[in-house]
Amino acid sequence: MTRGGRDKDHDDPERKCIVSGESQPRAGLVRFCVGPDGTIVPDLLNRLPGRGIYVSADRAMIDKAASKGLFARAARQPVKLPEGLGAGGLSAMVEGLLARRVVDLISLARKAGDAVTGFEKVKDWLVKNRARVLVQASDGSERGKEKLHAPDGRNSFIGCLTAGELGLAFGRERAIHAALAAGGLTTRVVEEAARLAGVRGQTGQQDGGETALKDT
Repeated sequence: MTRGGRDKDHDDPERKCIVSGESQPRAGLVRFCVGPDGTIVPDLLNRLPGRGIYVSADRAMIDKAASKGLFARAARQPVKLPEGLGAGGLSAMVEGLLARRVVDLISLARKAGDAVTGFEKVKDWLVKNRARVLVQASDGSERGKEKLHAPDGRNSFIGCLTAGELGLAFGRERAIHAALAAGGLTTRVVEEAARLAGVRGQTGQQDGGETALKDT
């Protein structure tokens, strides 16, 4: 399993992390590139021109790459962090971009009719085997979350989003429970959420908040 929480897939091109030296599928890494002004830039979509520099989707790894000059060593040229960011700021920037990416993808799935929120709707999808992935807010109450169980199979649970972030995907103030149907968008959500969980250190079972929360 990669540091981003995703099992290795041999169909996914492997790249080497400049911090650990380990090769792993690209989906478990964050790509960076050097801009024209020498600034190191996260490239989550793997589209920016230039040679890619890869770091495991892990906050400590990104922080080490930024603080120990590993980006400059890999690029073989002087590099600088985005203006106003310290070493820890780069990993925070990556976390924010990944969270936004996951929220946007879930929102697209909702618009396509492939995502629902609310306890009863999610329960209905699970009972009818329509749900491919169960999504639950990391700060939702454990008592409430334990009433729903993720579908069988790998990569069927996402628990790295907060209630506020999950709510954004559905145009609500907050959401605790959501379900995703099978499809290409869901596959992308799972992959991006795995990277986000890695950066947030939440690759295992999530801890819920002490206060019982509801979708609003």
